Amino acid sequence: MLRLRHLVQVLALICCATVVQAQSVRPPGADTAVSTDNNTPVQAPREAGDATPTLADILARQAGLDVSDDARKALDGSEAPPPGVEALGTRGPASDADLWRGLRFDTADISTQAKGPAASVLVQDGGMWWLNFRQGPLQEYGLYLLGGTLVLLALFFLIRGRIRIEGPKTGRKLERFKAVERFSHWLLASSFILLGLTGLYSLFGRKVLIPAFGHEAFASSATVAKWIHDNVSWAFMVALVLIFVMWVFENLPHKTDIKWLLKGGGIFGKGHPPAWKFNAGQKLIFWSVVVFGASISVSGLSMLFPFQFHLFSPTFAMLNDWGVPGWFDLAPFPVDLTPQEEMQYAQLWHAIVALVLTAIIFAHIYIGTIGMEGAFEAMGSGEVEEEWAKEHHSLWAEEVIGKRDAPPAGAQAKGV
Repeated sequence: MLRLRHLVQVLALICCATVVQAQSVRPPGADTAVSTDNNTPVQAPREAGDATPTLADILARQAGLDVSDDARKALDGSEAPPPGVEALGTRGPASDADLWRGLRFDTADISTQAKGPAASVLVQDGGMWWLNFRQGPLQEYGLYLLGGTLVLLALFFLIRGRIRIEGPKTGRKLERFKAVERFSHWLLASSFILLGLTGLYSLFGRKVLIPAFGHEAFASSATVAKWIHDNVSWAFMVALVLIFVMWVFENLPHKTDIKWLLKGGGIFGKGHPPAWKFNAGQKLIFWSVVVFGASISVSGLSMLFPFQFHLFSPTFAMLNDWGVPGWFDLAPFPVDLTPQEEMQYAQLWHAIVALVLTAIIFAHIYIGTIGMEGAFEAMGSGEVEEEWAKEHHSLWAEEVIGKRDAPPAGAQAKGV
């Protein structure tokens, strides 16, 4: 019995050694990763036509390097089985690898209940770079932008303090904005605040709130935030059109704007440069809101109605025709975008422009509240202190006061 047990042990060792030796034999083209001087994995050499993924391929993909998939794309499962290979069950020559390869490269014959240009695409490469950018640079630099803006405004307030009315207050009021103007402004402001909060919730909520409250709590709150964001967007777009129609002519450039900018709007020191109803700083805010708001609205509409119209393919083609990439020594912009890629570009553009506009609005809110005495009343009651108007909008104040104090036309005729 003892000799039999020893014999069994010896046979077991021989079998294990055989298995190990068999595993160490690698097929042609399955070489391990080749490392460069900086330990960056690169694709290992292989025989022509070999489509077998290798360890080098896996390591290269994990390192973010480009790995050619041409050979794998060619194997879509439509080839006849090699000589001597029987059909694999009821699916014929197709195997699981063929099926998943077809899904991977969008060559599989798929039918879905949902119809649309992207309904049958189950695996999409473009989603990875978009996800990595959204979770990385977009969040990181967006946080720096908004946080840095708030810090700069706080420092400016500590250094400059509140901009006070320098002359004696008269107690007389000038009407600055009518009720319809204030309504449009506050409709735009309130909708933008809701859109900003829900947008930031969508962008940062997953990273911040899921670890704190869990997936279920975030899913419920994110659903509500998305509903608010989608529906309030219509109020924002309506208000954007209203303020554009009412104020566009008063915000056109004027020669006085140059003097205002050269003097920094009188923010430092005493005295304020002359200005009409809107000074150069307010005009910059107005056009920023109009241009960026319109861009946000268009990209938002493309996401509210996905795959209905494409924005970036024709835009990239136009920029390529102008030679814009060459100005910065870049490769031509991609023009053959899939429907999913169009949505990904739209989402990123929507978020980037919204973050920039939010930083601008921070400055607008600051100067209209704690930053300047008497400024809030313009949009609060619609009337401002006469001395405030003379100091900050002297040309407009002179015109309004002249009309107010001018005698009636009938009285002038009678006096003559």
